[in-house]
Amino acid sequence: MIRVGVVGFGLAGRVFHAPLITAVDGLELAAVVERSSRNAEAAYPGIVTYPSLEAMLGDAILELIVVATPDNWHIRHAHQVLEARRHVIVDKPVAATAKEVAGLMASSAEAGRLVIPFHNRRWDSDFRTLQKLLHEEKLGRVVSFESTFDRWRPHPRLAKWQEDGSTPGGVLTNLGTHLTDQALVLFGLPEAVGAEVTTERDGGAAIDSFTVRLYYPGRVVTLGSNYLAAQPRPRFRVRGTQGNFVKWGLDPQEARLNETGRVVEPNWGLEPASSWGTLAVEPKGDPGGSMVTYPVRPIPGDYRLYYAGVRDAILGKVAPPVQAIDAWRVAQLLEWAVESSAQRRAIPCDWSQEPKS
Repeated sequence: MIRVGVVGFGLAGRVFHAPLITAVDGLELAAVVERSSRNAEAAYPGIVTYPSLEAMLGDAILELIVVATPDNWHIRHAHQVLEARRHVIVDKPVAATAKEVAGLMASSAEAGRLVIPFHNRRWDSDFRTLQKLLHEEKLGRVVSFESTFDRWRPHPRLAKWQEDGSTPGGVLTNLGTHLTDQALVLFGLPEAVGAEVTTERDGGAAIDSFTVRLYYPGRVVTLGSNYLAAQPRPRFRVRGTQGNFVKWGLDPQEARLNETGRVVEPNWGLEPASSWGTLAVEPKGDPGGSMVTYPVRPIPGDYRLYYAGVRDAILGKVAPPVQAIDAWRVAQLLEWAVESSAQRRAIPCDWSQEPKS
């Protein structure tokens, strides 16, 4: 049994990490850091609550620590965990810069412990389904890929750390980390990056809108998010030489975890038929004929697979489900995106300085 401590019991700790840890065999949620409340103890009787990370690290039974604190604390807390010779999961974004991620990778190697980014949306239902479609080449050669994650929040929430300016990356490093990571999983490293990154809302203190274009030979991948989307765009729109795929709506897991605090349904992560994506392809044996359009039965989403992979990696059975180098690549691309936006030109991707994983 791998005993786990979670640092922070806000949205990340309460909605994502604690429920998933308790739902995976071989992991035990043993402790939580809450500085001024005891909400975790009420939700999970029998755990220990610590007032600080320093106090938690004095607990010798904890083998894995999950950093689920506000973004600006991620890198500092991750280094503290490694110095204490514990494995660490770091919620996204792992750090504000690629240089900081590289430093964390060096500390991980020195400590002989794992750093595992929490890029959980690789286990979204729609993304897993899309991976299968592309693997089976249902669309032929993909020429255009659009991935968006929009919200309607016209009034900045300046009392929250996510939008008060203390985390200037805003939605770019928040949702942009997920979209960028998914694109890299599907298509690998791009040759260049072009972007528009801005603050659109009146009185906004952090980035609240971005469009990032990743350029590949024969393909453009467009990633986007903004907080002024009263009518959101499709979650995915993919065009290929043999057909198109369009998917609306979001994976249901976050909403269910927020409602229940537990993984409870037997059909966990399965989207209703009304939310299935649509595939439009040429009929077999009839190139140029009328397109055939039909809904695609999705693969259920399952964030538990991430934590099962973490368990097996700590036990030495497999590689981590997400590598630290993946966080470095995402951070570097988002830095290039900001540079591209400022210079109003595409930035070539120089991957020659990538640190060794």
